[in-house]
Amino acid sequence: MTENTNRIPVRKVVRGRPYSITEFARKYRLDDDEAKRLFYKFGPSATELDLLMAAKRKSPYLS
Repeated sequence: MTENTNRIPVRKVVRGRPYSITEFARKYRLDDDEAKRLFYKFGPSATELDLLMAAKRKSPYLS
């Protein structure tokens, strides 16, 4: 079996439009640290992050 020596980082495909960290934090009333942690772990995809927050039962804040 051959080992993959390609060191190019794997990128996640962004589904839907991307969020900025600020927009994501504001929409779900998250502190900066929590928003950054989730953003870097799950990527900038608005679709993915909205699904994650729905699973956590956090509804968006509508101003």
